[in-house]
Amino acid sequence: MSHELSFTPPLALASLSGEADADWARAGAEYAGAAFLGGIALDDDSRAAARELVARDRTEFLPDDPLAFLEGELDALADVPIRPAFNVRSTTIEPVVDAARRCRDRDAYLEINAHCRQDELCAVGCGETLLKDGERLATYVDRAADTGATVGVKVRAEVPAVDLPELAARLEDAGAAFVHVDAMDSESVVADVVDATDLFVIANNGVRDDETVREYVDYGADAVSVGRPSDTPAVLERVNDAVDRRLGLEASR
Repeated sequence: MSHELSFTPPLALASLSGEADADWARAGAEYAGAAFLGGIALDDDSRAAARELVARDRTEFLPDDPLAFLEGELDALADVPIRPAFNVRSTTIEPVVDAARRCRDRDAYLEINAHCRQDELCAVGCGETLLKDGERLATYVDRAADTGATVGVKVRAEVPAVDLPELAARLEDAGAAFVHVDAMDSESVVADVVDATDLFVIANNGVRDDETVREYVDYGADAVSVGRPSDTPAVLERVNDAVDRRLGLEASR
């Protein structure tokens, strides 16, 4: 396990597009140590894709100025005892660098989205598409980390022709501090990433109770995250209790 980066408790709220804002993070702060706001589309092409998603009834953040929105949401959490982070999508690098600077200045993590698999986002070259373009993704990480921000990547397992442990090692070399792994139905990939890197590894997908937390901890995860039920206090309380049992000792060291 890596302990250079940490939050307590080692339970995160995972971003839900169009829903994961400052109010959502504030509501979950009783249970979680970190909250990944967003995702938010930063540049013209990713915002156009987000508008297409809204047209087919998905929820997306589409403020007039996405970077000002990011700043405002993080500023609203200045007095909340939770580590903020922002999940961003972009087809171009400069908006990611600008977002990294804003996160750095607010002691927040920047999470580059290489995870969303909607056709509209993949068609413009962001989200999951970045997993298949490791050079471009590593450049995003390198440039963002050069700002002094704490940078990580949200990734997805079970993408054909993507060796996730190898990619994670490449991102670590580029300056990533953490990787947020949506394990899909391949939970053991968490262990493969842990073995391949010294990154702080956050395990995601199906985290609901002691059994699922124990499985990811046994695979070496440093933290777990809750996605869809992150606005359900009963689930968060149950996972928080499990995290305290399974990861509390590690977090206290």
